[in-house]
Amino acid sequence: MTQRINYVQQSPELFKKFYEFSGMVKESSIERSIQDLVSIRASQMNGCAFCLDMHVKEAKLHGERELRVHHVSIWRESTLFSPRERAALAWTEVLTHLPEHGVSDEIYQRVREQFLEKELSDLTYAIMAINGWNRANVAFQTVPGSSDKVFGLDKANLS
Repeated sequence: MTQRINYVQQSPELFKKFYEFSGMVKESSIERSIQDLVSIRASQMNGCAFCLDMHVKEAKLHGERELRVHHVSIWRESTLFSPRERAALAWTEVLTHLPEHGVSDEIYQRVREQFLEKELSDLTYAIMAINGWNRANVAFQTVPGSSDKVFGLDKANLS
């Protein structure tokens, strides 16, 4: 495997601003449990090992049930998610892999039934943020678990 650059060291100002943006998203109108599910699902779809590892650990620290974390990839078939969570996961999927002809009115309407306008906007920014992190960490092959101590994720006791 080719050694990749450390994008944080190479662009510290941009990293800082994007990290601040992500912090603002975490303080938005979207409940933390949905933010965790969204981050896990987008990271699964994008094949981002670093982010998936991080967000599974964060979800555990936030009190998420282990079985629900295992069911994120099969959320359509699982009975463990509320209609609001299902809408958030559907929105995550459609915005992570944008269809050729955009987001359908059917999906938009289904999501709008669960989220107020401000919430839908905030949810969209949360999905934008995790997709940005996924792209950077996939591109530079950031090692899963390499920042656990920095982010306090070692407290999740998952290894």
